[in-house]
Amino acid sequence: MDWTAGYITDIDYTHGYYREIGPCLMDFVLLLRGYEPPRRNQMRYLELGYGQGLSANIHAAAVPGTYFGTDFNPAHAANAQSLARVSEAPVQFFDDSFEELLSRNDLPDFDYITLHGIWSWVTEETRSAIVELIRKRLKVGGAIYVSYNTLPGWAAAMPLRHLLAMHAEMAGSDAEGHVKRINEAVAFGKQLVDANARYFVANPSTKERLDKISEQNRNYVAHEYFNREWGPMYFSEANSRLADAKVSFAAAASPLDLVDHVNLSAPQRAVLEKISHVALRESVRDYLLNTQFRRDIFTRGARRLTLVERMERLKELRFSLLTPFGDDFEYDVAASSGKVTLRKEIYAPILEELAARDYAPKRIGDLADKLEKSVASFDRLVEALTILVGSGRASTVQTPADTEAAAPRCRRLNAQLIERAAGRGDITNLASPVTGEGISVSRFEQMFLSARARGLKTPSKWAQDAWSKLKELRQSLIKDGKILEGDENNLAELTRQANVLAEKRLPVLKVLQVAE
Repeated sequence: MDWTAGYITDIDYTHGYYREIGPCLMDFVLLLRGYEPPRRNQMRYLELGYGQGLSANIHAAAVPGTYFGTDFNPAHAANAQSLARVSEAPVQFFDDSFEELLSRNDLPDFDYITLHGIWSWVTEETRSAIVELIRKRLKVGGAIYVSYNTLPGWAAAMPLRHLLAMHAEMAGSDAEGHVKRINEAVAFGKQLVDANARYFVANPSTKERLDKISEQNRNYVAHEYFNREWGPMYFSEANSRLADAKVSFAAAASPLDLVDHVNLSAPQRAVLEKISHVALRESVRDYLLNTQFRRDIFTRGARRLTLVERMERLKELRFSLLTPFGDDFEYDVAASSGKVTLRKEIYAPILEELAARDYAPKRIGDLADKLEKSVASFDRLVEALTILVGSGRASTVQTPADTEAAAPRCRRLNAQLIERAAGRGDITNLASPVTGEGISVSRFEQMFLSARARGLKTPSKWAQDAWSKLKELRQSLIKDGKILEGDENNLAELTRQANVLAEKRLPVLKVLQVAE
């Protein structure tokens, strides 16, 4: 029996972090859409297919609750378990298949069940097991997150994926290994482009996709394009399948996707406003945007809040900036419609308030009182904060009690991740007990934080310490696509980055308790 079920296991999955599956962001999205989030008292959380376990470990360390996860790859389970032992978070990682997990009788019922990048890459039988697991184990009022490749956005590229996977299977051999077979498949695809294959002529976007694939990390490409099972699905199909688990669609999981005017044109919004049926409306939205990948939240009977309840709950939320605010603040946001520039006259006063008092978290109700004249309305303030959260500039903040409980676990986990950064740069997120999420911190920034924690006091010393380690590993920096040569150039760039950390990012990281 092939335990892999056609899933690639001889190439490590990437150490990606996915904030949308975190309980805190899911709660914020549900509240924005007028749903009561799951109760957080004695919260139980399950992640299906956790990969290397980075997201699961960050959330288990940063958000109080009890966590479970399964990924049938034993190597993934070993890595996830090793991080959990460091943080001492209340989490259990299994290497069960979803079918095996379904048969266990020692699991609790869950408030949250999440699966990122799983639904499209498994057999129909496994999808049925997932649905049954949700039906059996999700609490009433609970929420699930599911992401998947979507039609119609994938329609033009499906033949390209079929061609690459077929070439890797039929023209290669097991002895070559997946990386070589992937490279040869991509090269063969480019031969067809050069031969003016009419498929590429008729679908010019597929040539662009092929060019992008040729440049992407092979670990990612292997799992995205070369697994045996792969099935993009219309929203209406996913919605129908998940209805068997007694759940219903609540919202797109990304806050930015909730703000239609930054994603859709006025005529497109007019079309959607006339559609009340959920499956039809979401499907039409995918056609308007040619959506390729969906991130959705479904709930089981979550209570709808009244407008007054929603407003009062929102007023009590606290927010913190994730990025420093200054004259060089980037007001451009990448949305489905392309680049959108935020109106400075609206956003600058909000950002100034969020940055005040050394970036201390701010309550929405207090922000609304102070910004009544400049922002004009409570709804506009909520929308602005939604965009800031969705674009990664801000985050909701946990209660002081939850932050205090999570802080020791986050410190232990972060210390391990920072130590790892000295040798490799595959993990670029650290856990924040304040936001309950992973915070983006580059490899070199982690090395600077390590030097600072060891008593080196100036950015120049941090840079020298980092360069000594990189040089020992015979590694150099890359700037503007070029490898930097020599001690002077590498040290100069590291010093520049260390100064940016000291002058701009460090105050924010301290507030988020990512740095001390």
